[in-house]
Amino acid sequence: MSRRSLLRAFGAGAAGATLAGCGVPAAYVQPGDRAGRDFSATDHTLRFANWPLYIDTDDEDESKRPTLDTFTERTGISVGYTEEINDNDEFFGKISPALMNHQQTGRDLIVISDWMAARFVRLGWVQEMDRTEQPNVAKYLDPQLRSPGFDQGRLHSVPWQSGITGIAYNRKKLGREIKHTSDLWAADLRGKVTLLSGLDESFALLMQGNGVDVTRWTRDDFYTTCDQVEKLVKEKHIRRFTGNDYIKDLSTGDVLACQAYSGDVIQLQADNPEIEFVVPEEGAELWAESLMIPNLARHKRSAEKLIDYYYEPEVAAELATWVNYVCPVPAAREVLASAKDEETAALAEDPLVFPDDAMRRRLAIARDITSEERAEFAKKWNSVVGL
Repeated sequence: MSRRSLLRAFGAGAAGATLAGCGVPAAYVQPGDRAGRDFSATDHTLRFANWPLYIDTDDEDESKRPTLDTFTERTGISVGYTEEINDNDEFFGKISPALMNHQQTGRDLIVISDWMAARFVRLGWVQEMDRTEQPNVAKYLDPQLRSPGFDQGRLHSVPWQSGITGIAYNRKKLGREIKHTSDLWAADLRGKVTLLSGLDESFALLMQGNGVDVTRWTRDDFYTTCDQVEKLVKEKHIRRFTGNDYIKDLSTGDVLACQAYSGDVIQLQADNPEIEFVVPEEGAELWAESLMIPNLARHKRSAEKLIDYYYEPEVAAELATWVNYVCPVPAAREVLASAKDEETAALAEDPLVFPDDAMRRRLAIARDITSEERAEFAKKWNSVVGL
């Protein structure tokens, strides 16, 4: 089971979305109030909150995490690693009371999806990192991920892993190729297609299928997409909207094609090579889930050191062999290519881990839904999806 299989549909954290969307003045933290006393020099510990199944584990003892263990051996910094993030909105609700009230969260490092990271940046809830302490990040970060709209220059965030939202399908059962998003709407796929239920997870690919440049999509583009999907729902062309349970539907054959995440499909292909993943000709969305340092973190310098450690190509390569998402360190490809193990070396040639130039030309990072747009768009999308 992949880490993304644990995500829940958008909508669980309506209160958090409303807070961020309305821009409550009391919630915003001024730049001068974000940093706390740093105990890194005297207290060699670090608290790191991440998603389940999102880090390498030892083959014989799943409680051991080799890359973290190596970091501790090298630096003397003990990492308290917790797999406590199961949903972006849920986690927002968990730590937002502390952040809006200028209190410590008890965490030095967190990993959240970039659309949620945008809220944290807007609210001033995360600290700017010192890149002079992160030479590997400066040198090796994937150029395509260096400057998202919500965090120009990546001053407050660093991708942990990246991925692609595209189309997965069973080529053998369908009996033909899928090359375009519009291929999902073919008559022989009626009732055999699923789309992702989450607004932030689904809208970009659908807009791209309509020829929209998602780096600057408009309100009209959004409503055109909603009208299109609503019509397909009424025609019973779309079987249902899913979280990550599309994996089961695709595996059993109940669904022949669906909106999907690249990392999930790599794992599905290990059991069923007939499953294929497609970056449509019109394009697909490139996204990231990023490391951030919350306000008043007690071990900021240690957190920056850990982030930079994971940007060493050898370490990034080791992590990539386990999580199977798009590696944000392209230089890790050469490390994997030289591996003696054939299966490991093969990952270096997998475009879903290291996209080639042809695929990259079809990938785009969608502009974020603004705080002013979110409440309106979420209400509309949820009415279409039935949430």
